[in-house]
Amino acid sequence: MTSEIIEWRAVRKRFWKAGEPVEALGDVTLSITPGEFIAIVGPSGCGKSTLLNMTAGLMKPSAGDVLYGGNRVAAVNTRVGYLTQKDTLFPWLNVEANVRMPLEVRGVAARQSRDAVAGMINMVGLDGFERHYPHELSGGMRKRVAMARTLIYNPETLLMDEPFGALDAQLKLVLQDELLRIWQRTGMTIVFVTHDLDEAVTLADRVAVISARPGKLRMVIDVDLPRPRNVFTVRYEEQFGGHLKVLWRALSEDIQRGEAL
Repeated sequence: MTSEIIEWRAVRKRFWKAGEPVEALGDVTLSITPGEFIAIVGPSGCGKSTLLNMTAGLMKPSAGDVLYGGNRVAAVNTRVGYLTQKDTLFPWLNVEANVRMPLEVRGVAARQSRDAVAGMINMVGLDGFERHYPHELSGGMRKRVAMARTLIYNPETLLMDEPFGALDAQLKLVLQDELLRIWQRTGMTIVFVTHDLDEAVTLADRVAVISARPGKLRMVIDVDLPRPRNVFTVRYEEQFGGHLKVLWRALSEDIQRGEAL
């Protein structure tokens, strides 16, 4: 029985463009324990999303191993949920039907499905909007629907690829607070990719820094801020600024070379 839920062992990924190899991911070795909230930061194109895609079983590494629960990921990983920056809601379905869709695919009985959907909509704070369609919702509400649809089948691990990146600062804080509340309630593992260092420190137990392409694991820091965290005030903690400085120093070489975060 492994004590890690996710293991990346000397993982590399090469893509081909116009017949030429592009080394997206250089060499990443990292283990993630059950129930951990880990954030991944680094310049654009360094392979952060690629790590999530390989963990979800959507692509295979060019070298090294991706393990989940001690087993090599060789096909689509149905034990994880994957939330991307785009909400990918079905525009012809209302909130209730969008959230229920994964249960229908799995053949869950109608009564059980109805109760589960109602509970999930309540958990993400969308009571009263069950009959609304995506075009009738704000950006934050759409994100809540996408989160509910991802969580409805109780994945062990939630992979999140810049899920709040397109939102304004105030709404981002509200959804960060919602996410921490759900995480604390469910105890799931979360792997959270972000370009926002403040967001990474606010949310995570650990922050992993990936270098510019080909991405390599530059460092991992422990975030020693107490839990539960108040996302609206945690940045005023003395340790918060110290963690930001460490992360900026780790990324400064790439930034000075003109790599965008």
